[in-house]
Amino acid sequence: MKICVIGTGYVGLVAGTCLAEMGNDVICVDNNLEKIKELSQGKVPIYEPGLEELILANTREERLLFTTDLDSAVKNSLICFIAVGTPQKDDGSCDLNSVLKVAESIARSMNDYKVIVNKSTVPVGTADKVRDVIKQFTSYEFDVISNPEFLKQGAAVDDFLKPDRVIIGSDSQRATDIMQEVYSPFLRTGNPVIVMDVKSAEMSKYAANSFLATKISFINELANICEKVGADIEQVRTGMSTDTRIGSQFLFPGLGYGGSCFPKDVKALIRVAKDNNVPCDILQSADNTNAMQRKTFIEKILNYYGGDVRGKAFALWGLAFKPRTNDMREAPAITIIRTLLERGASVKAYDPKAVDEAKKIFKDSITYASSSYDALEGADSLILATEWNEFRRPDFNRIKNTLKKPVIFDGRNQYNPERMYNNGFDYVCIGKSTEKVLMEV
Repeated sequence: MKICVIGTGYVGLVAGTCLAEMGNDVICVDNNLEKIKELSQGKVPIYEPGLEELILANTREERLLFTTDLDSAVKNSLICFIAVGTPQKDDGSCDLNSVLKVAESIARSMNDYKVIVNKSTVPVGTADKVRDVIKQFTSYEFDVISNPEFLKQGAAVDDFLKPDRVIIGSDSQRATDIMQEVYSPFLRTGNPVIVMDVKSAEMSKYAANSFLATKISFINELANICEKVGADIEQVRTGMSTDTRIGSQFLFPGLGYGGSCFPKDVKALIRVAKDNNVPCDILQSADNTNAMQRKTFIEKILNYYGGDVRGKAFALWGLAFKPRTNDMREAPAITIIRTLLERGASVKAYDPKAVDEAKKIFKDSITYASSSYDALEGADSLILATEWNEFRRPDFNRIKNTLKKPVIFDGRNQYNPERMYNNGFDYVCIGKSTEKVLMEV
């Protein structure tokens, strides 16, 4: 298949590379010349396990090309994936300007029948808008498809190459047949291609992400109740998650969800509901709880120090919003760091992959450690904000001997509280009684 993918952000780059890996001829298009030059040289702007190796292999085999020439890419492709950003507006809705501008550019470049695929996360009705724009600028036949992505950052390559399902929103049998052929190599294990109408496909992405976000907010709200009544959220979670109707995924208490999808998608669906006069109390509560969870954790830190952290130095492990990515969009670490700085504290942070992204946000307002243990030097306490594997089994004696005082604020519940207390740590986590650790300093 001849395919172009317009937009080399997270979704577009992963999709284009994986489509090339399956033997398609793929042209990835972006209007950022410097980014295209770097990608052509094998320099990948995002960290995603396995992605760089696939890009290098497929560019070497000339199945994957990078260009700023959208006109040529469209003319030489049957299928055009739109994978540009849909940033959140102040009212929570999606900004579709980039999507519609790309649709116009595709239309002006068309030289034959094309399948236009919305890969960007977009609200219900976007395909109609794309179709209307294209009709204004071409007389060639085309179909507009909704093909939402369900990629987990940190596992996106595997998710694309081995999807648990592919959703195709289509009103055209011709386009459906073409898309089924594109995805047939990815589904040899028998996982389904689900064909539905376009609007239902557009809604499916928001529905899935909003439900998962709601699970996260639910378990965090439950954790806060557990603290007050003396229950242990880990034991409660086990009791819940072993019920096959509930399951264990996305039921881990912590600092709430972040990244580019869940926060934006929940707010966008709330906006859609409000625009259509539909009550959405559950979604609104999930969003509110997520914002409050970070504040609740920060309050734990402030309460430990009697409300005054001026002059305190904090080591912080983890900057990315989740492990196995360098993405800091909506990362809890941002809220934590900004609050501590505003209150007169200093922060020395370490992350295996996200330090360069953090420098774009904080510049020289914080210190960047070269290793996890380097971050501890001179620190009054340690904050764990992201559960990277290398933080799961650290040298606790080294931590204890390096910190000014053995205090850990664990935003991801990585360690065993009893073991931490027995080793002489003051240990503050989420969803467990804090009586043993909230003491005078």
